[in-house]
Formats: sequence, structure tokens, C-alpha cells
Amino acid sequence: MVPDRERLPDVPTAHHNPPHPMRTASALVESPLQLLCTIEAHAAGLGGNPTRVHVRDDVPSLGNALDAVRGFGLPGGLSAELTGRRAALTANEPVWLVGDAFSGLFQATAPLRRGLTQVVLVDDGLATLDLARRIAEREPLIRPRATAGAARRSLGTVAARRLRSLAADGRATLFTALPLDVAVSDRLLAMGFELVRNTFSWLAQVPAADAPSEPTVVIGSALAGDGLIDADRYVDWVRSLAADGPLRYLPHRREPEAVLNRLSSVDGLVLDAAGAPVELRLRGMTASQRVVSLPSTAAVLLTTILAPAGVAVSPQAVPDSWWTDRATPSLRAHLSSVLRLAAETHAARTGPDSTNPEDHG
Repeated sequence: MVPDRERLPDVPTAHHNPPHPMRTASALVESPLQLLCTIEAHAAGLGGNPTRVHVRDDVPSLGNALDAVRGFGLPGGLSAELTGRRAALTANEPVWLVGDAFSGLFQATAPLRRGLTQVVLVDDGLATLDLARRIAEREPLIRPRATAGAARRSLGTVAARRLRSLAADGRATLFTALPLDVAVSDRLLAMGFELVRNTFSWLAQVPAADAPSEPTVVIGSALAGDGLIDADRYVDWVRSLAADGPLRYLPHRREPEAVLNRLSSVDGLVLDAAGAPVELRLRGMTASQRVVSLPSTAAVLLTTILAPAGVAVSPQAVPDSWWTDRATPSLRAHLSSVLRLAAETHAARTGPDSTNPEDHG
């Protein structure tokens, strides 16, 4: 049975049907979150019969994530295999599930792919909100941190035009668990986009994993590995959390070995290996536990999943002294916007009078 799709706030409800039995879909997955959200989109009736998911074989830890997800049982009609980037260039299914519309691979393929009946954009972290804004404001699809030359901007302009053209024909959907700005959602709707809320209904139906037993779980951050914050201060922060009691650390897939080696020696800290999406690994947590992170989309998504069970999900602001020169003021503001999004999501899931997640430190 196909779960109901919850509409985004202020979006009129429309009737939806399961995929046509003869309609097929494909997806290229480049991160654990894209994998999870692609599965959710298929389970919500936005995929095909079948949906073929091509999981990139050259992304660290993504194969481990696929193995872990398979262990929970994929929904009917969906298959997922490790493949190379070329799979995205040769796929021709009429439904296209897209995890990263900023990627050069997608943008080079989008103008050439014909016979599309639907393109479904799924969540790829905080970049999804910037993607939605850029489409709504008719800007080129360029990553916030990218320095783009004329050729790259041209590619991003053509890809954005293609998505808007598909939307005008009723053939484009944004499937997201993130709270969209009202002005952005209104513009997307006016362009013809379908906006559908991801409530993780497939995740809610699979057996709960063995959640960590430690009272505190830290979601690892790529900010130090990306050179945006000082690694020494980041490690000291994690060490201070472990000093308060047993702690489980779930590393980000892009965290460098140098940082992980330092964390592995912290007293009271259990260091996990990168694997299944954290949204899947932590679903069985209880109200006696908390999740702590620096600004991360995972904090917003985990709030959606864990707040009803009473689990405190606590994204922490990055102190000004931690940022490096590589983090521009605009990028700092963009990343820190997660704090507001997590608070809004917490209020939506538990009521406006509930304790704000930023109050748990």
C-alpha cells in the first residue's frame, strides 16, 4: 500500500495515485541521505514500477549505507545497486528521481534527456533549500560555495530552465522534509511545481534498529574536514561532551582520518563506523537520550523523526572564534540557518509550547 503524502504547509491538498504499473523510474544516489529520501519518494508513490536506484560506487562509505538499508528490506518495486557515474548518462526511464540538482553530471544530462513524464527532486541536505530558492528566483543552479566560471554558470542556467519548463508542464515535484520559506513555496507553486512533504513514512514502518545505548549521541560534522572551522576546537568540544557521560559518536562520511583518530582516544567516547543514514540508525532512541550536533540538516530531519518520542535533538551554534577564513559571512549564515529550521520543525512536531531544541546543551 502506498502511504499518504503529507502536503507542505499552505499547499492545497491534491489527489495522488500510485505510479502507473507500466511507468519506470531511475535515480542516481550520491549520499546516504539521498538514498534514504529516494526510497521514501518511491514508497510515497513518486517513483515507478520498478524504480532502479544507481548508487555511486566511488563515494566513501556509500556502499556500507546501501548494505545497511538493504538489511531493513527495500520497499516493493525498488532495486538499488552500486554503479558508476555512467549509469546516469545511459538511463532513459520516464521518471527521474534527482538527489543533487547542483551536480555537473545532472546538469549535463538534464537538457538531453527526453521522454520525461516526471522529475522528482529529493532532499540533499541544506542545499535543497538553496536549490528551491534559486529555482524560484530564476538563478543559475550553482552551489553556495562554488566559484563558477562562464561555462559552469551557463550549464546551471540551462538546467534551471529545464526544471522550470518541466514544472510548467506539470512534470516536476519537490519532495522534502525541510520547511520551505513561504515566498519560495508560493513561487514554485506558481511555476507549476508539485510540493510534497516527506514524513519518512517508509522509515516509520521498518523494524527499529538497535539504537545506541549511550545517553548522548553526537552527529559528526564535516565542517572541520572542509576547513571551515578549527579542528582543535571541534575535538575539544566533543571531548567536553564526553566528560559529562558516555557518548556515541557517528562520524560524517567526509571527516578526515586525522580527526577521527583523535576522537577515538577520547575517554568515554564510542566511535562508530560510517554506515547507514543516521535517520535510520537512531530511530529507536528514547526520551532519556539526546542528540547533539553542530548545524546540520540531520538535526532538522532527526527532529521530525525523534521529537514525537521525546528525544531532545540539539543543534549547537558554532562560536565565532571557531570559523576559519574559508567560511565567508554569507556561508556562516547559510549553515547556521539550520538552528532556526530545527526550532521550527520541533514546534511543528510537538507544539509551540514545547522546549526549544537549542535549549538542550
